[in-house]
Amino acid sequence: MTIRHMPVAALTAAALSLIVVNAPAFAQGAAEPQATQPMQGAAPTAISEQKIDAFAVAYLQVDKVRQDYAAKIGVEKDTAAKQKLQNEANKQMISAVETSPDMSLNEYKTIITAAQTNPEVARKLQEKIRASTPAKQ
Repeated sequence: MTIRHMPVAALTAAALSLIVVNAPAFAQGAAEPQATQPMQGAAPTAISEQKIDAFAVAYLQVDKVRQDYAAKIGVEKDTAAKQKLQNEANKQMISAVETSPDMSLNEYKTIITAAQTNPEVARKLQEKIRASTPAKQ
């Protein structure tokens, strides 16, 4: 995967699966009021370098899960089996974010939202992800 010209939409590819999840674990997390998010009141440009670093680590893990499951889902013919794989993928992506150091699911979603609305945040994230991506030969 080349990340050289990653549009903001590509940043959200893995996150969208987290946002449109029917998984019970996500539904419980989504029910939490957003006011409890520590970054919610902060200006999008005030995202710390530590959080950008943590986001990049989480994003790369989520993207790996997304890629792994996309291949499996793509070849599956049975609708119920596809849904089961999608649910597994969603749980794995949520787990990838929650187990990433210094990153919560709410912070991850907040940063994605900031990237969608603030080009400077998107640029910083793209640079960090590009720098964090291992070179493929």
